[in-house]
Amino acid sequence: MKQVKKAVIPVAGLGTRFLPATKAMPKEMLTVVDRPVVQYAVDEALEAGIEHIVFVTGRNKHVIEDYFDIQPELLDTLTRTNKVGQITALQALQLPAGAVSFTRQQVPHGLGHAVWCARDIIGDEPFALLLPDMVSFGARGCLAGAMELYERTGGNVIAVEQCGPTETNKYGIVGKGGEVGSGFVVTEMVEKPDPAQAPSNYYINGRYILQPEVFELLGTQERGAGNEIQLTDAMKRLADSQAFHAHPYAGRTFDCGSKEGFIQANVAFALARADIRDLVFGPIAEMIAGQERRNKAA
Repeated sequence: MKQVKKAVIPVAGLGTRFLPATKAMPKEMLTVVDRPVVQYAVDEALEAGIEHIVFVTGRNKHVIEDYFDIQPELLDTLTRTNKVGQITALQALQLPAGAVSFTRQQVPHGLGHAVWCARDIIGDEPFALLLPDMVSFGARGCLAGAMELYERTGGNVIAVEQCGPTETNKYGIVGKGGEVGSGFVVTEMVEKPDPAQAPSNYYINGRYILQPEVFELLGTQERGAGNEIQLTDAMKRLADSQAFHAHPYAGRTFDCGSKEGFIQANVAFALARADIRDLVFGPIAEMIAGQERRNKAA
C-alpha cells in the first residue's frame, strides 16, 4: 500500500454565490474569523501528514499564490515595529519550499476536470482531495481520521456525515455496507437522491482519498449534471474495480460556499477561540434574544 503524501485542493471556482464580494477576491480568501477559508484546508492536510499540496487555480486567483508566498516587505515592516507575535504567526503558516504546486484549470468544466488537471503532478500515487469550501470543525480535522481508515483498508476512502433523512436531495449520498474499523464499506453512490429512494443519510462532505486510476477515468468521463465532468461519475466507474470505504466524521463540516454556512462557521470558530470567545458570546446571545422577542411580537 502506497502512503498518501500529496493532496489536491481545487480553488478555480468563480464563487458566484458570494457576489459582489467575490468579484475581485477569490471566495477561498474570505475569512472565517481571521484566517482565509483555504488556510483551514491546508492546516487539515498538514495535520493528516500531507507533504505536498497541489492547488488547481483559475483566472484571478493569483492572490492565493501570493498568500502562500513569503512577503519580505510585510516581514520587514513587522520587524521594524517589533510585532513579534504576528511574525511568529505568519512564519507558522509558511509552507516549505517545493512543498506547493499550482496548476491551472483554464476552463471551468467541473470538479472532475479540476482534479484531472492535477494528474501530472500527482503521478502514479494515491492522493487526498480537499474541497476548501467545506470547513471541518472538531477536535481534529476530518482528513486525519480518513487517513487512519485508509491505512487499514487501502483503496479509496470518502469522508461522510449524516444529514437529516429529508435532506438527502441536497447531497451526494453513499450506501452503507459492513463496518470496517471506524468506517464502513460503501455499497453505492447516488447524487442528490429523493429521500424515499436514498440508500442512507450519509452524505459526502468534501474529503477524499483516491487512487491514481481515477485520472484515466476522468480523462474519458462524459459530461454529467450541469454539463460538467463530475467526480462522482468517475468514482462510480472506479468502484467497479476498486473498494471504497467511508469514514464518518465525528465533527461538523460547514459549507462555506453558502452564505448561511459561512456565517455559521464564523460564529462556531469565534466561540471556540479562547482569545475572543468572551468578547463575542454576549453580543451574539443578545442579538438572538432580541430577534426572538421581535418574532414573538410580529
